[in-house]
Order: sequence, then structure tokens, then C-alpha cells
Amino acid sequence: MTGSEEPPQFRLAYVPGVTPSKWVRIWNERLPDTPLTLLQLSVAEARDALRDGAADAGLVRLPVDRTVLSAIPLYEESTVVVVPKDHVVAAVDEVTVQDLADEIVLHPLDDVLEWAQLPGKPAFERPATTEDAVELVAAGIGVLVVPQSLARLHHRKDLTYRPVTDAPVSSIALSWPEDATTDMVEDFIGIVRGRTVNSTRGRPATQDKDRAKAKAEPKKQAKRPDAAGGRRKPPAAKKTQGARRGKPRRRS
Repeated sequence: MTGSEEPPQFRLAYVPGVTPSKWVRIWNERLPDTPLTLLQLSVAEARDALRDGAADAGLVRLPVDRTVLSAIPLYEESTVVVVPKDHVVAAVDEVTVQDLADEIVLHPLDDVLEWAQLPGKPAFERPATTEDAVELVAAGIGVLVVPQSLARLHHRKDLTYRPVTDAPVSSIALSWPEDATTDMVEDFIGIVRGRTVNSTRGRPATQDKDRAKAKAEPKKQAKRPDAAGGRRKPPAAKKTQGARRGKPRRRS
């Protein structure tokens, strides 16, 4: 039955560290009749949700499988090292990977950085999650190198962080299934890219053509015959100066 159909909704996945609130607010303002459902998922879960159709789009960390997913890179995050506040690293403004050579650097199983070679000394065991690794840092077991957003997400009063200038960075992208670029996905792409509500790109272009056609209609009506069905008479020609004054009379 038509009356029992659920209204369309847009399902947006996002990974830890990403804050989609600004884009969600704009969506709700522009498309109040289309609910947006947020799905907070791990990096691996978000990729699976996009491939399986459980999410329409996602704010994810690169890389993604570009054979099945489209992606628009949005920004890169700074990489930082998380340390106790009384750690020697806390006394400087920034460090390099080489500065961590003598440190035990924790490498959680959900690490999102792609290392050619892991920095520092390996821990006896890899923590299961970044959150677990932060707890170990607080316990004095080692230090942790992560994107800055994850350091903020798992902030503790007894910990701090400093930039690592030459570490790999994590890139955030908007991604969606390659074969499912729906109107709602196009709408969200426009929001993320900063298009205005009157932008002519994407779906609104058709609406602009319709508006232009409607504007042209009055001009066509102005050329129609008059109400009597005849043709409009052209305006009377102006009399020349000679015709107004007449011919001069001859004297007898």
C-alpha cells in the first residue's frame, strides 16, 4: 500500500574523530522532509556498510576500494604523539619520528596511519583499540601516534600531545557506492562542497531550466493577436514637415 511506505531517509556513516554536525545542520535546513540518520562506525565497519548498502554515504578515512566506491578527499589531519603531561616530549613544541626512536610506541590493531616503518620500539603486545592504547599511555607503558582528532576524542586531563612533523597523515573523504550516486548523495555532495541552495550544478540544473522556460512564456504571449482576433495595427507614421504645413500658394 502506498500509504504504508516509509519516507526516504539518508544514511550517513562516519568514523571516530570526524565531526559531521555542520553538514548535518545544513542538510536539515535544506531538506527538512528527508531525515538524515547518522551511523557512527569504526573505519572497517564504515567501509563494509558502504559496500553492502547499509549506508548511502560515509565520512571515512582513506584509502577506500576505488573499484567499488567513489570518494572526494576533504582534508588531511595533523599527526600527533600522545604522552603523559610529565613526559619529556611535553616540554617541546613538536617532534620528529626520530625523536621517538627510544620510546615504546603503541600500535593498536585499529591504527589508521599507514607506516612504511613503525617508529620507536614495539610494545610486548598490540592494544585492541586506540582507546585501549590511550589507557596504556596514561599508565606509563608507552606513547601513541595518532591523528589529532583521535587524540582530542580520547582526551584525558593527565595526557597531552605534540605534533609529529614527518609522520604519515590521515585523509578524510566523502565516499559512496560507485553504482549508487542517488539524488540524495548528490545533495550531500553539494553541501560538503559548499554549494548554495541556488547552485546550478547537479540536480538543481533541471529546476533552473524549468524556471527559465516559465519566464519566457509571458514574452510569447505579448506577440499574440489582439482580443478581436485581428492583427495589431502598426503605429501611424509621423507626418513630414511639408505635409503638416501644406504647399505654398502662388501669388497672382
